[in-house]
Amino acid sequence: MENLIPIGKRSSLLIKENVFSLVIIPTDQKRKTGILFLWLFAWTVSGLIIITSYAQMQQNAKVFMIVWLAFWAYFEFKIIRVFMWKRFGKEKLWVKNRTVFYRREINGRGKIKQYDINLMSGLKVIEVEKTNFADSFNQSFWVKGGERIQFTCQSKIVKLGMQLPDEDAIKIVSELSKFLIRIS
Repeated sequence: MENLIPIGKRSSLLIKENVFSLVIIPTDQKRKTGILFLWLFAWTVSGLIIITSYAQMQQNAKVFMIVWLAFWAYFEFKIIRVFMWKRFGKEKLWVKNRTVFYRREINGRGKIKQYDINLMSGLKVIEVEKTNFADSFNQSFWVKGGERIQFTCQSKIVKLGMQLPDEDAIKIVSELSKFLIRIS
């Protein structure tokens, strides 16, 4: 028995015999990913210009530039992470042999985490408040984060489904709950 369930533009769900398989891609907005790349490119070039001109600067300007370069390096790292995630990443969750496997991967690389379904509880959709600045920021395209689904396993909260729309998160939780009840 194979059952493909449409979840939205970014998610696909397949239930086949006693295996539940979910894949979530980070975005379907290629134009925004291109703009993100242009921003990353401009940010990188600006930092390289400062680094190459550092030797010709006066001593008091060098102290300021060291502070600026620390700021630049931090955001260079952050934007590279976001771009790599948006361009090459995906989330995978599958349930097989009464174990939930979860992996965030970039270019096929990422650590697989395992959770025993007997130790899981509290599967739910994480509510997002439109008036909360942190929630709005985490749901924006330009950051990596904003998980929408969570469960607890051995007192550890596990979050997944980055920046999913409400409808998709609700449907995934519903289908996963039904599957977990069926195999219990």
